[in-house]
Amino acid sequence: MATQMSTIGVTRAYDRWAPIYDLVFGAVFRRGRSAAIDAAERIGGRIIEVGVGTGISLPQYSRANRIVAVDLSDPMLDKARERVRKLGLSHVEQIAVGDAEALNYVANAFDVVVAQYVVTAVPNPERALDEFARICRPGGEIVITTREGAGKGLRGRIEKALMPITSRLGFRTEFPFERYTDWAAGRGDIRLVEHRPLPPLGHFSLIRFAKIATSNDRA
Repeated sequence: MATQMSTIGVTRAYDRWAPIYDLVFGAVFRRGRSAAIDAAERIGGRIIEVGVGTGISLPQYSRANRIVAVDLSDPMLDKARERVRKLGLSHVEQIAVGDAEALNYVANAFDVVVAQYVVTAVPNPERALDEFARICRPGGEIVITTREGAGKGLRGRIEKALMPITSRLGFRTEFPFERYTDWAAGRGDIRLVEHRPLPPLGHFSLIRFAKIATSNDRA
């Protein structure tokens, strides 16, 4: 069975998830959502959440910040729009359909880029990470919550075996932390500043990257 993910396939998967996403994943990801938002708000300002889904995290952001929300799935975003309307979340300045691998924003547009449980759900994760770095201003941060694969051993083999199933559901099980560090090592403007486990069971992590000002930025 193929394990190749596609943008169309991921979009269709999350269109199907939309009616039950909060019920299935709301409690599971609660601690991670809070940790990501707390990290983002240490910097604050203009924050984009890529892969915002149903907008379940939007009410937690301080109204002192300006929030842009992006997701591939319009049915998921319909729920986010309704949440913003019902709760009067005036600090949410935009909700838009968008692809994490090709974001429709200029370079350095945001103080913080937040991606919650998104990197393992895109066809080309490093391409998405490059986009996050592009739209984050120097001195800003990329805040990621992510499932972290074992890479080796029995758990790693199980994760690899599950990939044909989970890829059709819209996410990867096989994704070791080294893919993040290898990506950062290949760039001159990104530095890892935090990596810590999140519940449940430490299979999820909070990862923070700082974008460093380069000579081109200072010119």
